[in-house]
Amino acid sequence: MIDVYVGEAKRHFPIHRNLLCHHSELLEDELEGDGKENERKERLDLLEHDPSGFELLVKWLYQGKLDDVSDMADATQKYEYAVSCHALYMLCDRLDMPQLKNVAMDQYRRGLNEAELVPDADEIDDIYRKSPAGSPFRTLMTRIAARQIMDPGSERDVDTYRQCFEKNPDFAVDLVKAIRHGTGGMLFEDPTESGNPCTFHDHEDGPNCHVKVKGKIKQSESRPATRVE
Repeated sequence: MIDVYVGEAKRHFPIHRNLLCHHSELLEDELEGDGKENERKERLDLLEHDPSGFELLVKWLYQGKLDDVSDMADATQKYEYAVSCHALYMLCDRLDMPQLKNVAMDQYRRGLNEAELVPDADEIDDIYRKSPAGSPFRTLMTRIAARQIMDPGSERDVDTYRQCFEKNPDFAVDLVKAIRHGTGGMLFEDPTESGNPCTFHDHEDGPNCHVKVKGKIKQSESRPATRVE
């Protein structure tokens, strides 16, 4: 057995050493050293990880499977389970366990979909910052944010994610890429030749391109000026 301590509270999990080493060569090298008895570790600290993720790892190690989020009773349970699957994903990334990492990602996405919930801006910011560059979770977070911004029925807009831009400059770049991906690379109208000219004028936008000045309307040169009675 080996003693594993997880999270800031150092929650204790006694685990069979051979199970951990069988599923993670990286962990085997870390725990066994060069094979000499006096260099073997009897303790593993994972203090930066969430115990809820390690609970799922233990279940998978001893039962060979995870619960299916589709069997959860309600949206709250589905979302909370998805959050734990993200914690499991981060743990598998640390232990180099790609197979289980992919299972965790699938359960996470399915949980959000079936709960009809997505992370808020704070959660997206936290997940993005904790994920390394190039991580599939970074891709997922920016695509969720991009869809929220582009959805006319959503209350979230670009300002919702302002803190993400301030804390993570790469988030803004990835978000633009996600929007381009989501729109299929659709080319916008050429702003130099189309659209409402008033959009680019230094005055209040109006149907006749005018500015009110002391009871008179100064119109564009295409129409004669008229006096307001």
